[in-house]
Amino acid sequence: MPLTVQELHIHPVKALRGYPQDTVSVASWGIETDRRWMVVRPDGHFLTQRELPLMARIAAQATAGGLLLSTEGLGVCQVPFPDAGTALHREVTVWRDTVPALDAGPAAAAWLAAALGEACSLVYLADTAARPVASQYGQAGDHVAFSDGFPVLLASSASLDALNTALPEPITMNRFRPNIVVDGSTPWAEDRWRRIRIGTVVLRVAKPCSRCIVTTVDQHSGERPDKSEPLKTLGRTRRTVGGVMFGQNLIPDQPGRIAVGDRVEILETGESTVIPLSTTEPPP
Repeated sequence: MPLTVQELHIHPVKALRGYPQDTVSVASWGIETDRRWMVVRPDGHFLTQRELPLMARIAAQATAGGLLLSTEGLGVCQVPFPDAGTALHREVTVWRDTVPALDAGPAAAAWLAAALGEACSLVYLADTAARPVASQYGQAGDHVAFSDGFPVLLASSASLDALNTALPEPITMNRFRPNIVVDGSTPWAEDRWRRIRIGTVVLRVAKPCSRCIVTTVDQHSGERPDKSEPLKTLGRTRRTVGGVMFGQNLIPDQPGRIAVGDRVEILETGESTVIPLSTTEPPP
């Protein structure tokens, strides 16, 4: 079976619900409309499903003019791109990075506050060169939007199938919020990939993706049906010094377009990047 792209997903707003796409445009800093927006507290610190699982209930759709937000009970909120000449310029925090952003205005802030039950606002990353990838994993000129740390996240359907055979209840791939889902490989083969080509895009594999409690959140209900899974099961075989791993973080070397059904060509491989700890204890 050839290795191909099974699914493509965009998450326009960090931590809000994403949606599938048949084709995506990939820039040097990631998929063009992916995670360009972010919800922040009044102090500018980012909000995610780690603190507010209910964020999964808000759907975000990229539009030609900006963004469309929707959730049950509140209807829709149309958010235009902020005007750099008139919008409030803010410094916002993503993990250890402080990044300049444009505030999306009071209407979006009020709508999100009503949806989430706490004061917050929406910001937009206009300057895609503002946030470099961590130097120990990237190269000079590598940048990322509001993703946790890397431009593109890839996951394998074979690896999810292998995980689901060990879980008490199977889960869907959206728990891991990937951009690219590939099909046709053996489980965990992606641990050995170093460079790949998909469509016209060449991507460098930076590191495995360490997982957190967001994987316990149902991405439609915003609930946590089992607060320990899938992390407990992953921890038995995929727990490393860097955390519990699922999927691979990628950095584009050659931008272009990717479509569902595109063949995935493995350009370079190496030893597995996931070296489990010699323990049977579940992750904390």
